[in-house]
Amino acid sequence: MTLTACDQLGLGGTAKTAFQGVDLTGAEYARSLNLTDQDGRSRSLAEFKGKIPVVFFGYTQCPDVCPTTLAELAEVKRSLGADGERVQGIFVTVDPERDTAPLLKAYVASFDPSFVALRGSDEQTKAVAKEFKIYFAKVAGKTPESYTMDHTAASFIFDGQGRVRVFSRYGSGAPALANDIKLLLAEKS
Repeated sequence: MTLTACDQLGLGGTAKTAFQGVDLTGAEYARSLNLTDQDGRSRSLAEFKGKIPVVFFGYTQCPDVCPTTLAELAEVKRSLGADGERVQGIFVTVDPERDTAPLLKAYVASFDPSFVALRGSDEQTKAVAKEFKIYFAKVAGKTPESYTMDHTAASFIFDGQGRVRVFSRYGSGAPALANDIKLLLAEKS
């Protein structure tokens, strides 16, 4: 306990940032993301340096987790005022079969017009899921078209240098997300 107190005072090591999500600082995964956006442009994490990207994997027909997560991120972005311009929402579909570019464009715009939606081929989606260590699987429905997608329900928050820093679990709420984004916005590059 004494060492922890000393660390926080800067007397015996470096103090860790007090994220409310899971601290991923130094993680050896979630380092690259190269997919096509809702406008047909190739996008990568590198182009968002200087911003705080928040990456979430989901699908447009998700009944609860995906719209709640995107709504919370939009709320946090608005609550930050001018600093909100430095937050970049990135939605990656795990259902490229149904999530066409026009559908993704309308979907993310309904939450925030600055959000980016990314999609890839089945192979690209599997590769990105492996890079981020996320799970997704198709769950059969009553008809072939009415399937759902099980998927990891969390956001990956990156710092202004493009390094993954926080794993924010679904259900943590907008205040926890806002806390972690504010800490990253305050960091010196």
